[in-house]
Amino acid sequence: MIFERIKSEGIAHLSYFLGFGKEAVVIDPRRDCQIYVDLARQNGMNIKYIFETHRNEDYVIGSQQLKTLTGADIYHGIYLDFEYGNALKDKQNFTFGSLKLTALHTPGHTDESMSYVLSDLNSNEVPVMVFTGDTLFVGDVGRTDLNGPDKTSQMASKLYDSIFNKILPLGDEVILCPAHGAGSVCGGAISQREHSTLGLERIHNPVLQKTDRDEFVKHKLAEHHEYPPYFRKMEEYNLRGPPILECLPIPKMLSPQEFREEMEKGAVVVDTRMPHSFGGAHIKDTYSIWLEGLPSFAGWVLSYDKPILLVMEEKEQLDKAVKYLVRLGYDNIKGFLEGGISAWYMEALPVDGFHLISVHDLKRKLDENERMVILDVRGQDEWEAGHIKRSTHIYVGNLENNLDKLPDKCQVVVYCGSARRSNIAASILKRNGYKKIYNVLGSMAAWKTAGYEIVK
Repeated sequence: MIFERIKSEGIAHLSYFLGFGKEAVVIDPRRDCQIYVDLARQNGMNIKYIFETHRNEDYVIGSQQLKTLTGADIYHGIYLDFEYGNALKDKQNFTFGSLKLTALHTPGHTDESMSYVLSDLNSNEVPVMVFTGDTLFVGDVGRTDLNGPDKTSQMASKLYDSIFNKILPLGDEVILCPAHGAGSVCGGAISQREHSTLGLERIHNPVLQKTDRDEFVKHKLAEHHEYPPYFRKMEEYNLRGPPILECLPIPKMLSPQEFREEMEKGAVVVDTRMPHSFGGAHIKDTYSIWLEGLPSFAGWVLSYDKPILLVMEEKEQLDKAVKYLVRLGYDNIKGFLEGGISAWYMEALPVDGFHLISVHDLKRKLDENERMVILDVRGQDEWEAGHIKRSTHIYVGNLENNLDKLPDKCQVVVYCGSARRSNIAASILKRNGYKKIYNVLGSMAAWKTAGYEIVK
């Protein structure tokens, strides 16, 4: 038996390659799917089936892309009108080699959510693994708010049934294989621990301690999850099928003058350098999203109808940036700046910037009652756990649509957990005409280290 877990950084996505003999299956493939083809070739296997656990909201599924390469059949849940693939029945079985995969309908995260139970036909068909999609994670369970607040209670009740009445009864020794790890937006508190069994989760997963249905539902109703606007595009793509890529986009290396010309035609610039570099000097009207933050935050600010230009610390980062964007459906990556920001200013082209401020200077401003807006751009749970006094709270992803809540031409001091999200916010403020902007270095982490007051 061949078992490979493929981890896609950024979106914390986990997909799986399973094979026995000459046949293999893939569960929840990512869009840049050559890795599965390579695994099949290396092991002398043909990919027979492609299984989806649900219509994903946070990334473009690679099923059709992989089918184009392999001819494998695609299967997914019922209750959605998918325009590709085949609908599954509950408890439908598939065999490949001496392995059997049984589809279980496990709604709750979404109505059509499926889990897949792997068993060995040579060992009395005892369940060995279960692929739970976004139903059950290590240390958490799937979010239940995607159908809207009026249906969250109903979906939470369905999730309870799926976990306690279908998945956990498979046995404590069964290995858990979820579709996401820590950092995913599809759960609130997924563990950093990447390996688990149903028995370990039954004992250690905090949500699974809520064995009473009403208590479980109450817990799910109290959660705060953000809903990025790009989710709608992902749901559309993953229902109809995304565009098929002949290969990954190959952005052009652009001279500063060529780069400026593309900007003048309407291209949007994303600078993937770290906050201190961006704050010191950047191209006017640029979004700042550090490289590893692209999967989490590009979908909040980038539209799908404008070309994208990249400014990077090093050109070797291009491959990673392209993969991060393509997995979110951003295919129109026009080019990147040759030589980076230094090439831009060496051509005497105009640069912009904003102030970086230490927590000690912020404390002094507070003590002197200086006139300013202190903007906290962290998530709701982080805000409620404690914030700097006099702060205004707007989540970074919602900032561009809520600028009317901030006074015009005011001094704005922005902070988050460590200064990375606040740098995105500072770039948004810059793009919208704010001049006096300060990003707090170290943000809340440094504020706590300094021992300064936190209020709730």
